[in-house]
Amino acid sequence: MDDATDKWGVKVNRVELQDITPPQSVLTAMEKQMQAERNKRAAILTSEGQKASQILASEGAKTAMINQAEAAKQQAILQAEGEAQARLKKAEAEAFAIQKIAEAEAVAVQKVADTIGDKANPAQYIIAQKYIEMMQNLSNGDGTKTVFLPYEATSVLSSIGGIKELLKDIK
Repeated sequence: MDDATDKWGVKVNRVELQDITPPQSVLTAMEKQMQAERNKRAAILTSEGQKASQILASEGAKTAMINQAEAAKQQAILQAEGEAQARLKKAEAEAFAIQKIAEAEAVAVQKVADTIGDKANPAQYIIAQKYIEMMQNLSNGDGTKTVFLPYEATSVLSSIGGIKELLKDIK
């Protein structure tokens, strides 16, 4: 406009449009273009939301699986430690019991040695007494009318012979 009015000596500084009314076809096309742009943005935002939702869900499942594995690991470790402590306590108790039995046996052997003298073997005497007690218990049972001796019966016979010799020395 400035070029067109320059010939007449008019300088245009500013142009102000009051009202533009484009044809209906242009208005419809512009409206369709704006609606398409809005639909495009909505579809993109929906897709990005679904993507973020799936990512968060998979990360949550991953974390849950890791936590479950860690819990199972800790449970197995604690259970193994508990079993180890129980075994140690059992072993300590058995060692203590064996020690007490050994002490009691030493006292009993000494008493037997004092009773029967130094010629006889006190350990053999105690074993013979236990054997006789065991045989009495077997014969006193209700359903135990049959006693099975081992195939190697010579050891049983030698034990009986040893008992006989011990009793002979006492008299």
